[in-house]
Amino acid sequence: MARPKPSTFDKQKVVAENRKARFNYSIEETFEAGLALSGTEVKSLRFGEGSIAESYAEVKDGEVWLVNANIPEFSHGNRFNHEPKRPRKLLLHQREIAKLFGAVERKGMTLVPLSIYFNSKGRAKVELALAKGKQAHDKRQTIKDRDWQRDKARLLREKS
Repeated sequence: MARPKPSTFDKQKVVAENRKARFNYSIEETFEAGLALSGTEVKSLRFGEGSIAESYAEVKDGEVWLVNANIPEFSHGNRFNHEPKRPRKLLLHQREIAKLFGAVERKGMTLVPLSIYFNSKGRAKVELALAKGKQAHDKRQTIKDRDWQRDKARLLREKS
């Protein structure tokens, strides 16, 4: 029997975050995936460098790949330094890959990375979301809700 997954992931050090993802997409489900990295990529991430602003994930040949994520070259690296925008393999269980593939193919959903972080064991992980793109009117509603929450908090602070 599989052990139950925690509702939140054990994020010790967040390296890169995709802040626009929650605005542009409605998040259905999140997954934690490992990253297959070379040595200089890990060192760059430990220094806090990296960006996943325009990146996405895709299922290809039964594997999940992180595409367009930018991890800059390590400053003290030698000729074995990595390529900054190469596709990186994400490590997931086969049933999770099958679930993601089915959702992307049938329902037209997108795989969006939300953050890259190091867990308590020091392993680089990606928080991957199964998401559906928002329409313009949904985005306007999100802005209205966010402004109302801010105004409501301000009113409550002034009252007490």
